Amino acid sequence: MISPDSDVQDLTPISASPTDVAPLGHPSPKPLHERTAAEEVGGMDWAAIEADPGFAALLRSKASFVVPATAFFMIYYFLLPIGVGWFPKLMETPAWGVLNVAYLFALSQFLMAWILAFLYIGVAAGWDRDAARLIAKFRTR
Repeated sequence: MISPDSDVQDLTPISASPTDVAPLGHPSPKPLHERTAAEEVGGMDWAAIEADPGFAALLRSKASFVVPATAFFMIYYFLLPIGVGWFPKLMETPAWGVLNVAYLFALSQFLMAWILAFLYIGVAAGWDRDAARLIAKFRTR
């Protein structure tokens, strides 16, 4: 800590000064994604969006992918410890060179996770488009 009597100058720049590299604030209205809940009051009729059939369809679409994908992932993931615990002879079986079934199954989980991630990215892009259309429908009112 520098004492007020010291000759050493504090080199910390003053926030929002003319030389500040990243001045605070916006020259125009805040972007939509930076608004607080208080600033959003009256901006959207969220109850009307929730009541819209398109919103219900969007939620059904999300659930129809997320729930089965999560169930598949969990089952596939826990098959390895279950297999090693209950079927050790099967999992010890050599499958490819020095790799046994357990190692190949464990490696396949990485591939499965990447495939699920890429599938999710593709499907989520469609959800984003649907959500943007739904919001635009209510923003113009």
